[in-house]
Amino acid sequence: MNKAEKKFVWYAVAAILVLLTVLLGIINIIGFTMAAEDADRLTQRLADRSGSFGQMFIDPSGNKRGEMSQNGIMEKNGKFGPMGPDSPDINASLRYFTYSFDKDGNGKMESYQLSAVSEEEAVSWAKALAKEKTGWTHGTYRYRVYELDGRTFVTVIDCGRELLPAYRILIFSICGAILGVLLSFAVLRMVGRKLFAPIEEADLKQKKFIANAEKEFKLPLTVINADAEVLEREHGSNDQTRSIHRQVRKMNALVRNLGTLVIFDDKKMAKTLFSFSDQLKESLDRNESRFESKNLKLSVQIADNLSLKGEPEAMQQAISEIIEKWRLNFARKNI
Repeated sequence: MNKAEKKFVWYAVAAILVLLTVLLGIINIIGFTMAAEDADRLTQRLADRSGSFGQMFIDPSGNKRGEMSQNGIMEKNGKFGPMGPDSPDINASLRYFTYSFDKDGNGKMESYQLSAVSEEEAVSWAKALAKEKTGWTHGTYRYRVYELDGRTFVTVIDCGRELLPAYRILIFSICGAILGVLLSFAVLRMVGRKLFAPIEEADLKQKKFIANAEKEFKLPLTVINADAEVLEREHGSNDQTRSIHRQVRKMNALVRNLGTLVIFDDKKMAKTLFSFSDQLKESLDRNESRFESKNLKLSVQIADNLSLKGEPEAMQQAISEIIEKWRLNFARKNI
């Protein structure tokens, strides 16, 4: 799998992961939010009934806040009929306790319908939550704190059974997202191979063409440049020979740039630590004869122990270009 194909696969997998995360995250947030709203409706119904089902409560103004039948079940169906938090059967099956405090801090258990929590634990929970309003406690318990007839009531209901579907959806969502990403990766690998196969074939042909073109261009350009230098030594430099050198340099640069046209290049730039001082001295020594052919004396001071981290070949090419520009500029000044 080449570099471009890897990018395609990983970017596609990342996009799928983000999409699944957002979509499943919204679903789970809605699920837990609805569970909290259902629990708040139940705690509000308990608050309207003085913290307990199975009784009729009349507020100080004489208005009935709630009325139950003798068997403790509401006579009418709720908003969602037999389903949802307003279902008549919820009253009989709800697990909760209500504890109240007077102004002096004296407490009383108003109702206790919870087997998973002892009465001592319920009292300690109520005391700890007395200054709160509503929220979650101990993971799956929803509470509400309210004032009624000069007393502070703390109602706590067990929502573990109601939250179980939401937690199952959360687990299924996580497992589904992981499975979906793995399957997507496998499918994209297969699709990527077929998708990039013709492009890789075209890239291979292009590389072969470029390699052949470089070989075919370099030899005649070298010959032309050498002939121009011979003419300069015999007859001196003129506009024609300088023009030949310029065009040869342009063609050489074009040939060197042919390699950048490759569609896919899996080779990474070899960044190594090398001695810039030694490389610069070597380049100057190699081109010293070219300066002497123009009656130019090359004298350069180079500091020792200069090091660079990069691609030595690219740096060598840049140094050669700079030296050539120096030589031409000095040659023109002496004409």
